Amino acid sequence: MLCAITDNFKSLNPFLRWASTCSRHPMISMSDILPVQHLMQILDLFGTMAFAVTGAFKAIEHKSDIVGIVILATITGVAGGVIRDLVFGSMPPLAIVNPLYIIITVVAGVAIFFLYRALKKHWNLFLKFDAIGLGVFTIIGATFAYNIFGLNFLTMAFAGVLTAVGGGILRDVFVNEVPIVFVKELYASASFIGVVIFFVLLSVGLDLNIAAIPSIVATTAVRLLAIKYNWNLPSVKI
Repeated sequence: MLCAITDNFKSLNPFLRWASTCSRHPMISMSDILPVQHLMQILDLFGTMAFAVTGAFKAIEHKSDIVGIVILATITGVAGGVIRDLVFGSMPPLAIVNPLYIIITVVAGVAIFFLYRALKKHWNLFLKFDAIGLGVFTIIGATFAYNIFGLNFLTMAFAGVLTAVGGGILRDVFVNEVPIVFVKELYASASFIGVVIFFVLLSVGLDLNIAAIPSIVATTAVRLLAIKYNWNLPSVKI
């Protein structure tokens, strides 16, 4: 019974699903993928929760009911990964195949609905969670492209940034706001910096397992520093 459950869990894990394909890729060995897949699965679920919480807060700020809160939490938590999967032809998207993702976003939305007043004063803590989610999703997206195309910077950057900011962009659009990634602080830029670091570490021969963690930390750190010191990219003064 335990073996059956384990096999089922592995079948839902994107890193093991890619492993059979990537073993045929001349630039990637199985040892690059298997050691990191369990850690990345945990971080992926954590990032989904962190993003879903920000979506739920945004929905409440715009006076949504509980259905709207859950929907926006789910969109924020999984949309980036779903769009990435659709663009790269990974069908069906992982968030649809693996019920854990939707369960996490729904639970997060319902929890924020009931605990909003108590948790609102801890918003800065959730911003830190969001920064961690940004780093995690960036490297998960970049890893997705790496496992398919090898060391191709453009595809890694596209998949990494799309996974990291796609859900947040849709979240803001759904509440009729200009997406924060277009107007405020280093968000997409922090994601891009994380991909660059990840690409460089892989280029010098570091193992995927070793390269992923400092890249996540660097992305998260840049985002947190941008929040603390209000860093913004230059814009045209009107």
